[in-house]
Amino acid sequence: MNLALWLERAGLSHGDRPALGCGARVFRRYGEVAGRAARLAASLRQKFGLQPGDRVAIAAKNCPDYVELMFGIWHAGLAAVPANAKLHGRELGYILQHSGARVCFASDGLDTEIAPHAPPTLERLITIGGREYETLFAADPAAAWRCRGDDLAWLFYTSGTTGRPKGAMLTHRMLAAASFAYATEVDAIAPGNPLLHAAPMSHGSGLYMMAHVARRGVNVVPESSAFEAEEVLGLFDAWPGTSMFAAPTMVKRLVECPAQCDPAHIRTIIWGGAPMYVADALDAIERFGPRFAQIYGQGESPMTITTLSKQEIANRDHPRWADRLASAGRSYACVEVIVADAEDRALPTGETGEVLCRGDVVMPGYWANPEASAATLRGGWLHTGDVGAFDAEGYLTLKDRSKDVIISGGSNIYPREVEEILLEHARVREVSVIGRPDPDWGEVVVAYVVGEADRNELDAMCLNGIARFKRPKDYVFVSALPKNNYGKILKTELRELDAKNRQNA
Repeated sequence: MNLALWLERAGLSHGDRPALGCGARVFRRYGEVAGRAARLAASLRQKFGLQPGDRVAIAAKNCPDYVELMFGIWHAGLAAVPANAKLHGRELGYILQHSGARVCFASDGLDTEIAPHAPPTLERLITIGGREYETLFAADPAAAWRCRGDDLAWLFYTSGTTGRPKGAMLTHRMLAAASFAYATEVDAIAPGNPLLHAAPMSHGSGLYMMAHVARRGVNVVPESSAFEAEEVLGLFDAWPGTSMFAAPTMVKRLVECPAQCDPAHIRTIIWGGAPMYVADALDAIERFGPRFAQIYGQGESPMTITTLSKQEIANRDHPRWADRLASAGRSYACVEVIVADAEDRALPTGETGEVLCRGDVVMPGYWANPEASAATLRGGWLHTGDVGAFDAEGYLTLKDRSKDVIISGGSNIYPREVEEILLEHARVREVSVIGRPDPDWGEVVVAYVVGEADRNELDAMCLNGIARFKRPKDYVFVSALPKNNYGKILKTELRELDAKNRQNA
């Protein structure tokens, strides 16, 4: 059950097929990529003396080399530790230290950022594309290590928006199950179909890499290291039949970009990683047509908890289409999902509670963190920290993160439902709703708004669309909202900013 065998199989049977793309050009074919992965594995084992289960980190911007590095690491029976290339050197140093990585492959420039913070356990820091890097592919190819399904394949470090990031342990069996689920329920893949990596390969986008290798697709990386909407639209035309994973903020930028592409060249755009507001989803469908699917997952159950299929999003004639579009879809066939109370008891349809899941796609625990593992996996369920409710047809509507729920006067207020209303205003570009401590009410609702809307108009919209007690008591207009490297709005930072502003007022 070594994922590297998927690449080896493709290299043997279809070695002349394109495997990697960079920009609009074919970068490498399957035979060459499979051979390089096997040679890299030999160097990692024989030249560096790494043993099965040892960790090898990748701190790199998206590049075609990412695929051969991941599969080369697996080929050798090692575990990959992909790290977000946008992190500070000190943060990357923590991941290297915590994971115990003995080798790190880094993009040119990131190597010098990491070097001052490299822990003593790191034996080699190798620049991707450099002289030492290329010598690793001169070894005689090694046979793929015969891993067990439960062997560690990927240490997936969470974004760490609150405290230190945790390393979710993803096994070969987990990643295989998640890949099968993707190809079965989200995005059918035919040989030769491209996958465009415009989102970080260290996280969401990279998790779809394996399914495309298994189906002999083409993993394509843009020339630009940063997300450029115009470039992405051009690559849809350069690689007809392309799919892409995108955070909602990326989809919004594609919709707003004046550049054009032929929508028929887009196979699927899968959004996830954060809620897609209904208004934004409608705009995206209007521009690109019925080419969208939605997924809901976490690093702990990689991209695989619920999905709203492309067919369901396209079916505008369904009487409950709007309700389904506002949901996160139905649970994948490979995972059991419930909404539970504080004692982890399943709640009836329509009642709101924490989303829990279990199945072959759920991690066995966090690396070197038994306390967090026990808390998150208590009772055999992954506790997502997300709040939601199922409808009678099994569609899950996410309300918010449990820590973001506002309790005002004893009533629960879910920020997302307030945000949905405010985003209906034509001059509201972005909005985030938080709770502000209040001596009388416990918390009051505050909306941080990017745009030029009149606060009286916003108040009127809320009064016309939601209960009076849910409407914001204050509107704060800002030029931008704080976000992490994946486009998620950081409500923790927003609450801190709000507290600081009140202190200075």
